[in-house]
Amino acid sequence: MGFVSSLLGILGFVIGIPVGLLVGFFFFIYSKPDEVEDPEVKPLLELDNIPLYELLPDIPLWIKSPDFDRVDWLNKFLFDMWPYLDKAICSTIRNTAQPIFAEYIGKYKIEAIEFRNLTLGTLPPTIHGIRVYETNEKELVMEPAMRLAGNPNMVLVIKLLSFQITVQLVDLQIFAAPRLTLKPLVPTFPCFGKIAVSLMEKPHVDFGVKVLGGDIMSIPGLYQFIQKSIQKYVASLYLWPQTLDIPILDDSAMAIKKPVGILRVKVARAMKLLKKDFLGTSDPYVKLSLTGERLPSKKTTIKKRNLNPEWNENFKLLVKEPQSQVLQLQVFDWDKVGRHDRLGMQLVPLKVLTPNETKEFTLDLLKHTNITDPKDKSHRGQIVVELTYVPFREDSCKFSTALSEKYSTMDSGINQSFNVNQETLGRAGLLSVIVQGAEDVEGERHNNPYTLVLFRGEKKKTKLIKKNRNPLWNEEFQFMLEDAPLHEKIHIEVMSKRTGFRFRALESLGYVEINLTDVVHNGRINEKYHLINSKNGIIHVEIKWTTI
Repeated sequence: MGFVSSLLGILGFVIGIPVGLLVGFFFFIYSKPDEVEDPEVKPLLELDNIPLYELLPDIPLWIKSPDFDRVDWLNKFLFDMWPYLDKAICSTIRNTAQPIFAEYIGKYKIEAIEFRNLTLGTLPPTIHGIRVYETNEKELVMEPAMRLAGNPNMVLVIKLLSFQITVQLVDLQIFAAPRLTLKPLVPTFPCFGKIAVSLMEKPHVDFGVKVLGGDIMSIPGLYQFIQKSIQKYVASLYLWPQTLDIPILDDSAMAIKKPVGILRVKVARAMKLLKKDFLGTSDPYVKLSLTGERLPSKKTTIKKRNLNPEWNENFKLLVKEPQSQVLQLQVFDWDKVGRHDRLGMQLVPLKVLTPNETKEFTLDLLKHTNITDPKDKSHRGQIVVELTYVPFREDSCKFSTALSEKYSTMDSGINQSFNVNQETLGRAGLLSVIVQGAEDVEGERHNNPYTLVLFRGEKKKTKLIKKNRNPLWNEEFQFMLEDAPLHEKIHIEVMSKRTGFRFRALESLGYVEINLTDVVHNGRINEKYHLINSKNGIIHVEIKWTTI
């Protein structure tokens, strides 16, 4: 009798516990909640401290933080556009999900997977404030505080054998603070190349999932597990500094051609040139330029009364597309009065050059580039040039330095010395100076600002902008140097020029002298500087050093 009672007790425990849990689970899920009374609404002045503290998390950021701006107009725009945005977003979800669902058809006895209903609901997301950052880079940084408490109707149907399993997403809530970076800013509509999205903190995601009508999120422990898993997964992908890049423009549309190397040209000599002067001679000189450039052509000196001149002069030209650019050589006869006569010309494609190798060319001068013209076959002399294409170093964005540590045992301790790699310092390179703009520049008599850039005896200047105290130039100037500009300074001065013929036409609005040591070691600086001899003037300058 004792054995039978023990056996029945064990069977009752084994069977009763699962049956009790199952009955309790379905009773909990399908039981109807009690009616909820309407909340009591009171003015904030009548509330005690405790209710006020409970309301603090829901107060918009534009009230709590002064650097957040109120954007009611944007919320109104989202509200009016939401029916159309909802359809567009849901269509994108369907198109994205279809190939994923197709991979599971035929596996695990699955016959079909499809959306029965798919809508994000009638409640659009709300932006509780937006913060905009100003940077020195060509980008726009925004941080909107977004909340979505929607009423979506998403029903997914899985056909398994002869059964249909419905999965429904309900009560979706998402609180997130993304950082949106529009970069780079380009002069092509919509004026930025891509959107970089990153989360500044882990998002809050809350939702319910019903399977066959039952809310499985009510299972103890499952809700917390799923919520933490989603937060962890999303944070691993998009939590700052991780970003999601959304391309807007093609690379070709926003590509800005940058110099990739230097072409060294030595104009050696010319032979048997045409006679253009009255006395049977010519006064030749050579103009050389690269196709696709708007820069002024380089010129040799003029050799008076000489049909076989020797120049032996060296020039440097910036190369942006070595596979397509062509060196254009033109020999002219200088005339004191009237137009200079062209004695001949020739073209040299840069793609025939081997990087870092000097090659000598003896070229027959032509009348023009139309080789089918019979007049072009007449003898016009020859020109001899030496060409060397030197590409920039790929790792020259940051100056490479060598660290040498010397330890010596002394009574005072350990000595450490840092030596800069002298071989790298001795390399030639390109110094690029980009004058972005200026702020609060004001002259005593006029405000027509432009900028002068002075370095190693070379003078370059931006365009003049009339009647403007906050001019924007965004102009780039380049200096080709034989060695790194260590311990040197570049002089940048904002000037104002009075239009018309008047006394005191020029006026200095302030200047700055920038030490280039940091540029050499770091490869790039992008800063705003206060102008000397100016009350509030500021100039924005970007300087880059690229070695070859």
